[in-house]
Amino acid sequence: MSNFNIMRDIGKRCFFQLHDRKLLFSGGAVRKFRSFTNLQRCPLCVRYYHEMRKQSITSSNSSSSSSFLKFGFVGWYLRKLETHPVVTKSITSSLIFVAADLTSQTITMSSSDSYDLKRTLRMATYALFILGPSQHMWFNFMSKAFPKTDVPSTLKKILMGQAVFGPIINTVFFSYNSVLQGESGSEIVARLKRDLLPTLLGGAMFWPVCDFVTFKFIQVQLQPLMNSSCAYVWTIYLTYMANR
Repeated sequence: MSNFNIMRDIGKRCFFQLHDRKLLFSGGAVRKFRSFTNLQRCPLCVRYYHEMRKQSITSSNSSSSSSFLKFGFVGWYLRKLETHPVVTKSITSSLIFVAADLTSQTITMSSSDSYDLKRTLRMATYALFILGPSQHMWFNFMSKAFPKTDVPSTLKKILMGQAVFGPIINTVFFSYNSVLQGESGSEIVARLKRDLLPTLLGGAMFWPVCDFVTFKFIQVQLQPLMNSSCAYVWTIYLTYMANR
């Protein structure tokens, strides 16, 4: 038997003997969780076994967390992000735009109206072929330009998003939607003058908070899901602005 196993067995035996005596003289099972408050005064073998128990519990909790990420929907989604990142992000964006557009129509439509499925198809196509790939390239660029996750780097990412990515992608969105609705060049310019600035101002109050939480507090592998959750709320407003 190795020294490690001998120390483990001796420590375990001493640990539970002391534990039983502690219960006997300290009021029984009601106070059992207060045992070993003065661990430094216990024998070395007991302290050794006590540390082993804590490490075992910690590793058990971490393995449970990792197993949650390996299985179920979250695990499947993360594996798809690794194997097919552009396709996965594009399909995710498309599904979010479909759900958000249908929600937007439900909120604004009267009882006599019906769903405009052509409008929903426009939104889905835009997210699938334009927004999804654009987000993939943009976030990869941001992670390379600002690889750290501290507060200054996070604020730089947010500022770049508001100053560069936001105006470009929203201009493309409104122009794309106007072209498919059959509007002329002058009508597209008029729409941009009417809707682009209010949309950017609204985004400046919404996205920095979402981005800060995402970049600063959410684990990297779960950031796409967090971003998608924020995007659903924002897209309801965006599809309403594009189709009013």
